Amino acid sequence: MSSVSKSLMGVVCLVTGASRGIGKGIALQLGEAGATVYITGRKATKTDENQKSPLEETAMEVEKRGGTCFPVVCDHKDDFQVDALFEKIKKEQNGRLDVLVNCAFSAFKYINDNMGKPFWELDPSESWDEVNRVALRNYYRCSSLAARLMVPRKTGLIVNISSAGGMFYFHNVPYGVGKEGCDRMAADCSVELKPHNVAFVSIWPCPVMTESVKETLDSTEQSFLRDKILEITTQDRYESQEFTGMGIARLASDPKAISVTGKVLLSIDLAKKYGYKDRNGKMPLDYRSISDLMSAKHPYVAKVIPGFVRVPKWMFAMPGNKF
Repeated sequence: MSSVSKSLMGVVCLVTGASRGIGKGIALQLGEAGATVYITGRKATKTDENQKSPLEETAMEVEKRGGTCFPVVCDHKDDFQVDALFEKIKKEQNGRLDVLVNCAFSAFKYINDNMGKPFWELDPSESWDEVNRVALRNYYRCSSLAARLMVPRKTGLIVNISSAGGMFYFHNVPYGVGKEGCDRMAADCSVELKPHNVAFVSIWPCPVMTESVKETLDSTEQSFLRDKILEITTQDRYESQEFTGMGIARLASDPKAISVTGKVLLSIDLAKKYGYKDRNGKMPLDYRSISDLMSAKHPYVAKVIPGFVRVPKWMFAMPGNKF
């Protein structure tokens, strides 16, 4: 079974940026585990007046999985809309919020359109805000508002969806700084939240085949992103949109979740810890696995390296060490 059977009944969750991509997959998995899930999207755009918007479609799928879902149109660039979102949850759920997943991200197209341009050739305010206003800045605001609901109840889980881009240069400067900030936010916030039994972690998904990635493959003939995506997808080792959600659903139901607070968790490590595979019955690319790392350029060598041989976490973190 892809999720923990109804282990989150009565649990109130918020997933930002859940109309598509990883956010949608997380919402579906939380719903499948029986949770009440609030989801946000920038707009309720409909391709046809007789059709549901992507946000509404996600809500319907969550409920088909067995959860209760409340779709909320929210532009996470707008502080007033974000504040209103948390007030809505507070009012409707009697001050209860158990899980926050910060997943909203709106810079995929901007990054691809400006790939290869050095930071000084881009408008500094525009490049920073396009990449980090909905991500890093909004993650912090949402986490602060969520903590106000969790701390009095002495329970809660906050998750930042981040990436290995915070460990070494990737895409552009604002992206790397933002991802490093997401990871450090989890580490520092956890110091103040742990005495109140509220856990805060940062999760790095494996390479994911989202709608945005598919659109890039379909519409871009030559780009850095396309080359990197194809390097992975030709191996058929990308994770589904729901794989990270499987881990979050299990972590949210784990009474010992506080033991990993402040840490960066890899989605593949969550799968190994809780003993599950992706929806297709396979394991995605493990970028701590020596065999997987070598499989693209040295497939014959990779075949003779046991799968359990993995890069230690302390060594995996060394590229990010500036001393």
